[in-house]
Amino acid sequence: MYSDDKYTRSGEAAGNGAVYVANGNVQNAFINRVFGWMFAGLAVSGGVSWYLGTRCVELIMKYSGAYLFLAIAEIVLVIVLSAGLRKFSAATAAVLFVIFALLNGVTLSWIFMAYEVGVLAKAFFAASGTFGAMGLIGYTTRRDLSGVGGICTMGLIGLIIASIVNMIWYNGTADLIISWVGILIFVGLTAWDVQKIKRLAIAADEGAISASDAKKYAVVGALELYLDFINLFLFLLRLFGGGRR
Repeated sequence: MYSDDKYTRSGEAAGNGAVYVANGNVQNAFINRVFGWMFAGLAVSGGVSWYLGTRCVELIMKYSGAYLFLAIAEIVLVIVLSAGLRKFSAATAAVLFVIFALLNGVTLSWIFMAYEVGVLAKAFFAASGTFGAMGLIGYTTRRDLSGVGGICTMGLIGLIIASIVNMIWYNGTADLIISWVGILIFVGLTAWDVQKIKRLAIAADEGAISASDAKKYAVVGALELYLDFINLFLFLLRLFGGGRR
């Protein structure tokens, strides 16, 4: 675990024999880059989904069968971006993230056809408030949240299986339980991911991570937070689904 204290650190880890002075500037820049990419991805997805869901309804209905392929493409992109991080340049990672945000915007376009605007707004603001609160907790707490993250990750696997089963044999009560469990899981993952990002930021500030690698880690960190927010929003939307069209 990286210490939160700022100190002078030898740059031998970077292989150049320099001396790094951790003053917080690199840490702040890293955090800003992560959230900048995250908000940019959300803006791209939101804009695409709004446009398609409100202006291209017939087109979406005509090619609704392509949603499965788009969803598979998104999963592949996440795996490729995460697994190939060491091989990719920061620019390549950024391009893949933007492509993912575009594809996800297409797959999310259905929500504008399925839900009233008021319900969408309620879920969005609830997700924003919850995400912000848990992000603050993850950033400020001194408790190691790795255990929480591990539990939430295992719970996510069970949640995916339960969601697939409930899609085949739908049950309203089960759907409600899945929604609440999903919210709890992504609440925990949000705090854990923010804590991981903070540690990476500190490592970058101390010189343990090169500037080029830090840019790549920032994109992946943005992807993790993006997924946390989107899933939190979608589970809250299911919970507030009384305004479904």
